[in-house]
Amino acid sequence: MRLVVQADDYEAAVRFYRDVLGLPEQAAYSGADDAQVVILDAGRATLEIANPAQKRMIDDVEVGRQVAPSIRVAFEVDDTAATTDRLVAAGAEPVAPPTTTPWHSVNARLDAPAGLHITVFQELRTLDERVDLDGFGTDAGR
Repeated sequence: MRLVVQADDYEAAVRFYRDVLGLPEQAAYSGADDAQVVILDAGRATLEIANPAQKRMIDDVEVGRQVAPSIRVAFEVDDTAATTDRLVAAGAEPVAPPTTTPWHSVNARLDAPAGLHITVFQELRTLDERVDLDGFGTDAGR
């Protein structure tokens, strides 16, 4: 899956996501009329589909109030607190500080360049450990 985002301040968005967040550049293209695009490797992609009640619950846990638009981009990181500090220093607006969630991750919310509302998260348990938690499931049995 590739998520395509229009950034009015292209250079600032590239600096933020590539240079500060650390997403490696896969390719970059330019064309007529100053057209530019950079493709950044964000690792494995998943599509998380939540009903309105789940979206409200996630906002309540991570932020304490409803803030996320219908699309939020989440990046897994090694250290949520350090990454949040770097992203804020690079221009992201903090929405909620690193918070340990009931699903055993440390999540922080930010409003980031290119108009994205993002979560940076650090898993505290492996997938194998999370499978046994209440409310966690997979379709491995299908």
